[in-house]
Amino acid sequence: MNALIPQWQAAANIRAFTTLRYGGVSKPPFDSFNLADHVGDDKNSVKNNRTLLYQQFRLPHWPLFLNQVHGTRVISLPYTGTTPEADAVYSNKANQICLVMTADCLPVLFCNRQGTEVAAAHAGWRGLCEGVLERTLSNFNSPPSEILAWLGPAIGPNAFQVGAEVIERFARQDENARQAFIPDPHTAGKYLGDLYQIARQRLNRLGLTEISGGEQCTYQEKDKFFSFRRDRQTGRMASLIWFE
Repeated sequence: MNALIPQWQAAANIRAFTTLRYGGVSKPPFDSFNLADHVGDDKNSVKNNRTLLYQQFRLPHWPLFLNQVHGTRVISLPYTGTTPEADAVYSNKANQICLVMTADCLPVLFCNRQGTEVAAAHAGWRGLCEGVLERTLSNFNSPPSEILAWLGPAIGPNAFQVGAEVIERFARQDENARQAFIPDPHTAGKYLGDLYQIARQRLNRLGLTEISGGEQCTYQEKDKFFSFRRDRQTGRMASLIWFE
């Protein structure tokens, strides 16, 4: 199975992973395990890749794919109705798959120590700034001290270039966010930001200390990950979590 598995102290009944870009049927520039149907890829290829996801990873059911809009809305599973506009998913029911898609944005997976609550959040810089992680955690019945978080593959601190206005937006929410940015040594007036560091700051501020992951860079690791900033037209990975 082509996936990145969290290395964390989750309960034995927790299932979680992020897909990698290879092992599917999509043609370049979506090669090959693209799971998004909104990026210009052949619809049949995406359908085949989603079938592979369901079959090869032995999912308990066909997962719900969100219409992600870089916001802070969280939906709870089970969900009925049309495809929701949301950027995070929560469930306290068994075998309900929380899934988000990314290609540079930060996927964050959550579970409580007892293995009875799970969530997945799509934290692009806008959603991260506006509080998607905080909104996701507000759905948990468990206190933050009983929740684990895993930071999945995102654009790394050597590649996430922004302007000063992005720093100011983060600083208005939390002045400590300035610590996550340094001047870009190669481009005057630009800065390099660390999404992983900002996410840890936000989660620590809520009282959550069991945080793992955050070692990858989707931009630099082209063989493993899709990257929108690197390629513009590209596919999406999926990050999934549920409990049995």
